Amino acid sequence: MAGYVIAIAGGKGGVGKSQVAANIAFSFAQESKNKVLLLDFDQKASGDQDFITGIKSNKTVKELSEFKGAIDPRSIEPFLGRHPVGVSYLAMSTDATTSLNINVDGLTKTLKALPNIFPITIIDCGSELNDLALKAMEFSTVIFLVVTPDILAANQTKRMYSDLLTQLFPKDVIQILVNQFQQGHPVTPDVISKQIGKPIFSLIPKDDETCIASLNMRKPAVTVFQNSAFTRGIQETVRKIIQKNVLQALSKLQRKAPEKKKLLPGGMKEGGNIVNRPWIDLKMRVHTSLVDELDMKERDKDKNDPNAAIIMRERAKKKVVELLGKEETKSVIDSREDMNQIVKEILDEALGLGPLEDLLADKTISEIMVVGPYKVYYEQSGKIKLSKVTFSNDRQVLNVIERIVSPIGRRIDEKTPYVDARLRDGSRVHAIIPPSAIDGCCITIRKFPENRLTWKDLVIYGSATQEMADFLRIAVEGHRNIIISGGTGSGKTTLINILGGFIPANERIITCEDSAELDLPQEHVVRLETKPPSLEGEGEIDIRLLVKQTLRMRPDRIIVGECRGGEALDMLQAMGTGHDGSMTTVHANNPREAIGRLETLVQYAGTGLAPKVIREMIASALHMIVQQSRMEDGSRKMTHITELGGLQGDVVILQDIFLFYQEGMDKSGKITGKFQATGFIPKFIEVLERKGYNIPRDLFSNKMQTKPTSSSSPETQRGKK
Repeated sequence: MAGYVIAIAGGKGGVGKSQVAANIAFSFAQESKNKVLLLDFDQKASGDQDFITGIKSNKTVKELSEFKGAIDPRSIEPFLGRHPVGVSYLAMSTDATTSLNINVDGLTKTLKALPNIFPITIIDCGSELNDLALKAMEFSTVIFLVVTPDILAANQTKRMYSDLLTQLFPKDVIQILVNQFQQGHPVTPDVISKQIGKPIFSLIPKDDETCIASLNMRKPAVTVFQNSAFTRGIQETVRKIIQKNVLQALSKLQRKAPEKKKLLPGGMKEGGNIVNRPWIDLKMRVHTSLVDELDMKERDKDKNDPNAAIIMRERAKKKVVELLGKEETKSVIDSREDMNQIVKEILDEALGLGPLEDLLADKTISEIMVVGPYKVYYEQSGKIKLSKVTFSNDRQVLNVIERIVSPIGRRIDEKTPYVDARLRDGSRVHAIIPPSAIDGCCITIRKFPENRLTWKDLVIYGSATQEMADFLRIAVEGHRNIIISGGTGSGKTTLINILGGFIPANERIITCEDSAELDLPQEHVVRLETKPPSLEGEGEIDIRLLVKQTLRMRPDRIIVGECRGGEALDMLQAMGTGHDGSMTTVHANNPREAIGRLETLVQYAGTGLAPKVIREMIASALHMIVQQSRMEDGSRKMTHITELGGLQGDVVILQDIFLFYQEGMDKSGKITGKFQATGFIPKFIEVLERKGYNIPRDLFSNKMQTKPTSSSSPETQRGKK
């Protein structure tokens, strides 16, 4: 049968916690005739247990935390000191610096193994809830908090008790021991119990003479003063634990319940969309009460202050634990793991983006797609997968949307049931709600990379070759006007960010976007963003208006996130009238289609220009088109780098400089192929050479054949960075 672990902590220093812990260990050995282990985890009073027990352990807790082998009766033996009554002991290092640098996680395997080695383990946890104490308590069957008849001690113990509840330790696992109890003292056990909010488990009488004498002898009191009041108090405490089967009863609270439910805590069945209604109903009740009792308006105050957010979350966590304590949870929450999960979900819904928080935190996920409350998809390594998380209902999805759009001054309602927005980290968000979305509110989040991608990433992940990256750097530095063409999710924004990084730092850059996504490394960047109309339908600022404003702001470069309408005309005019080196993106499947797309967009401006005039404008303003494509395996590749060579008749001349040739797919389903120069030397090379650029002609040799190092693009490889 597995043994039990008892953690003993003091609400404050000076309550006699270490002496109580040692004597309880020796009393257990005497009463049960079993082996008992005493561990000293008190980092602030290191060495005290050496005096109390008179035992010298062979090694210390620090050395055990660094032990790499398996923990069993034979391997742990060399660490311990022993007493003839059957108590084994492991000391804390007497060096203060060493004791504070213990590998807490390294003790996990030891704490897991101890119940299989010792019937009883007593851990002196000190008087602070530090990482070491909490690790011990995590594996403990019962936690005794030692307090003295003192209002300050009772108040500090109340604080520790409250903190442990916030850490989601079950109430019944935490018990109160009153040490130095005196009959007739004004601070009675009832006063202490009322102050802490917890019944007293046991009383240990005040007996200074016995405690001092045993310390001087360096022997536990229960072994040398067996008839003293202190010893009788310790023995009665131990007998109460044994006779009332306290450890057996409490072990069920800490032990994880067997899996009797197929439903996951988050509300979804493995492989299907079956909602766990009791779990969700409990969450909704507690969430409603939390909003009623806590001023959630403070959530958005000081939103740039991380400390304010931490304080707010701690306050909310305490309130959630308190509210759950008032609910009937036995049929829903089986273990401390379930308790942790439901508290986290409630806090995420109240303070964050609910079920999306874990997906947003996963660095390997590049896109999140919500289709109603019960279907949440994500993209990982270029593949779309169904998530196990769900929302409680459609109202919760709408709450998340409103929480995203309100900080940036946007709105969404039945009159305007769609919105483009961004998260604080720059991730792009699109949302659409009923009546336009038939199956419920939809959210699409394009996650912003944690680290800014560079041209080196393009080469490493096989999206381009070194020669292509070198050529693009030359083109950007040489003020060539570039259109990036591609389909949805092909990596256009990622590429324009990388190309923008080639712009010299001494140039003034102005960006125009629907929702700000560009993250350029230069200091001198002016970022402009569109604004939707007000409720009265006034005050709208679209991309075209922003492009016009940039012309009055002395730009060296203009970067438009994407041309979708009449702003294409203003962009082409800017490119052709002194703002060389500007960039934008369009949706198209190849460079020829990109020309047709630009023609269509210019016509949206409503100027009535003839098609040939538009083509002449495109041919004179643009220098290059870079085509981004998303391949069948989810990878992104730069499939064309194409120069515009003027107008011949009614047709814009396009000359490919670099191409990607797909050869097939390997056994793992990855695209295989190679990048190759066509041998064509761009016409603008001579212009750049006259400006002093030294451009090696072997960049364009058609003998150059470079296979990609990987068939994955930067966007599908974010988790590997």
